[in-house]
Amino acid sequence: MIGALCSLSYLAVYIARNVLSAVTPQMIDPVTGVTSEAFIGSLSSVYFAMYAIGQLINGAIGDKIKAQYMISFGLLLAGAANLAFVFVPPSSLLATACYGMAGFFLSMIYGPMTKVVAENTDPVHATRCSLGYTFASFFGSPLAGALAAVLAWQSVFYVSSAALGFMAVVCFITFLIFEKKGIVRYGQYQAEKKAKGGSIGVLIRHRIVKFSLISIITGVVRTSVVFWLPTYINQHLGFSPEEAAGLFTAATLVISFTAFVSVFVYERLGRNMDLTILIMFLCSTGFFVAVYFVTQPIVNLVLIVLAIMASNAAATMLWSRYCPSLRDTGMVSGATGFLDFLSYMAAAASSAIFANAVSVVGWSNLILAWAALVLGGVLVALPWNKILRRAS
Repeated sequence: MIGALCSLSYLAVYIARNVLSAVTPQMIDPVTGVTSEAFIGSLSSVYFAMYAIGQLINGAIGDKIKAQYMISFGLLLAGAANLAFVFVPPSSLLATACYGMAGFFLSMIYGPMTKVVAENTDPVHATRCSLGYTFASFFGSPLAGALAAVLAWQSVFYVSSAALGFMAVVCFITFLIFEKKGIVRYGQYQAEKKAKGGSIGVLIRHRIVKFSLISIITGVVRTSVVFWLPTYINQHLGFSPEEAAGLFTAATLVISFTAFVSVFVYERLGRNMDLTILIMFLCSTGFFVAVYFVTQPIVNLVLIVLAIMASNAAATMLWSRYCPSLRDTGMVSGATGFLDFLSYMAAAASSAIFANAVSVVGWSNLILAWAALVLGGVLVALPWNKILRRAS
């Protein structure tokens, strides 16, 4: 029940998060558009930055305040800010402020959600619950794309705002019932403050540095690369804005099943999280390199989807396996918020860079940069302790 509630809530979050990406071809259309590609790039960067800062702040607050309040009010306020974006002048400072605040309010949800799942389910079930809302995070993209394919961009924002508001009410009432029935309890685990090195020392012993780097790398791919995918399909592959929206929907629908593929591979590898991450980064690197050399539009799109899926599979291990495993530290929300902060700060920086890089170096060279990025993931994921021991 906890997993179902969190998954539905997170689906509403990710529909809203992917709306701008899905409607970008409409908004920058030379004939009917209302803004420019450069403004969309800066807008997405502000959004990702606000979301990242919010993750850092709200993740820490989520270790102290009930998930019922954090999640419900985050959904409600994000819906209001998302709706306000439609009614302010496009390409204005006010539009940037509204969309940035939507990002900040949405950041109130993930850390507390992971904490309530980790502290109220057994570890194996915590992984499966988080798998559910990881799937929801991927599935939000095709739903946003489907809306963009049939509705004007303003209407897409209306629908996503309504979904956020509805889930805010549902979450508040359902968490209240869960607490009264004892399904959800708070304060069962406390941070290991007396441990050597304090809270930071505890997280370092839990390999937070390695997973911070993984968060940064996968954050760029799952957030920024996917954000620009409709524009890539439109400009580089030569499809119309309407066709790009439809193909984006189909592509992200396939990408949404990454979470299940990742856990399937993880189970077949004897539940070896580190090996799963390494293999997925290797596959992603190979697929991105293939994207550079293959020019046939449909095959090119298939390859870039596979590259994104492989990188996202590594991210699934981070969010569905590593973060819930921090339950005994009492810092699940804070640590998850910190990792998400790194992920979205990287996405914020890269989104602005990608927007400017396309006109300077072209899409083909940008693909090589993406390949180099996930190759960095391979280097991070290598078992350096074993390699160094053998070398010595």
